[in-house]
Amino acid sequence: MKPLALALRRHWLLAIGAAALIGPTLYGVASQSWITEQGAHGPIVLATALWLFWRRWSEVRALARPGDTRIALAAFLIVAPIYIVARIINIIEVEGFMMYGLLLVTAYWLIGWPPLRAMWFPIVYMLFIFPPPDTVVAMVTQPLKIGISQAAIDLLYGLGYPIAGSGVMIVIGQYQLLIAAACAGLNSLISLSAIGLFYIYIRHNANWRYALLLMLAIVPVAILANFTRVLALILITHYLGDEAAQGFLHGFSGMTMFLFSVLGIFAVDAAASPLRHRLARRSNPA
Repeated sequence: MKPLALALRRHWLLAIGAAALIGPTLYGVASQSWITEQGAHGPIVLATALWLFWRRWSEVRALARPGDTRIALAAFLIVAPIYIVARIINIIEVEGFMMYGLLLVTAYWLIGWPPLRAMWFPIVYMLFIFPPPDTVVAMVTQPLKIGISQAAIDLLYGLGYPIAGSGVMIVIGQYQLLIAAACAGLNSLISLSAIGLFYIYIRHNANWRYALLLMLAIVPVAILANFTRVLALILITHYLGDEAAQGFLHGFSGMTMFLFSVLGIFAVDAAASPLRHRLARRSNPA
């Protein structure tokens, strides 16, 4: 009998409980976050994270030993009440993370700490399927929105365009634009970080110094891509009108920006390949 089938047969009641826990919360995350531009990467992250778990499990299952029941019970008593409250008052951000925490506690109880430690990347990577708290989003993105907006205003004003603005409000000609979160880095920073981390882990897992360099490159690439998108939307508004900028071209510019952001990570990786070779030689001297 296959290990998965054997585990389900031995812990069928636990499997039913896990399904009852995962189903409603994951549906809430999908219906509230994944349908938005900000959370559109969620299904991709879920599929690739499950594949990473499956791939790593074949390598680490020999380490599996039941965890300490006392530790698992204590963690459950801390996380479960928070999950229940978040579920009742429909705070999907907290509910998603707490549901994931309960699954990790259960996994610890079943297989122990060593396999979980060995699968640290899939565990962390899976967190990207859940929407971050709005307060954290606002705190992180507000300076980014203001900085990108002001840089776009300064550049276009220097080129002779009739443009001015304050904060995230931009006025060009007779039009006013509000640079929202999706137009100033939030979507690309989260999505690009998720896809970039997956690419870095798969291709450069063995060289952690070089992987760290590529991870740091994600932020400036995302900022540059968003700056380009804001410029494009301002110019579309100026030449084609507000309806064109807020309609199809708005969504198309977002998809194009994300594509160029991913290509930017690939370009940084290609340009830094000599550094990768030097680091590899330093780590494994002949």
